[in-house]
Amino acid sequence: MKTLDAIKVLSALAQESRLAIFRLLVEQGPDGLPVGEIGECLGLANATLSFHLKELLHAGLVTSRQAGRFIYYAPVISSVNELVEYLTENCCAASGVQCGPPPVVTRAKSERAAAARSARAKASGR
Repeated sequence: MKTLDAIKVLSALAQESRLAIFRLLVEQGPDGLPVGEIGECLGLANATLSFHLKELLHAGLVTSRQAGRFIYYAPVISSVNELVEYLTENCCAASGVQCGPPPVVTRAKSERAAAARSARAKASGR
């Protein structure tokens, strides 16, 4: 990741509503959520939500896809992993201690979490 890309990602997340949207989408995993459900969960007006989703999309933190009449947004976990790698690439270099690679969220872990949430939702009748 280049410095300007890191600044773009950090700037997008440095706003309360956008951070809340991104965290909600990370909880949902790769399937994401439809726009209406995001707004409902976070209590955001449509115009406000649209603005924040556009900013997250521009920063490369989310993707969008149309499914019928709904637009779904999903997190781009690799963007956050790249940011963490960028921020920690020289970790402990001055001390001579090798820290090791930063932990990353894998697609498999994200998919397992999404499957567990789906099973809980079905069990509760949602």
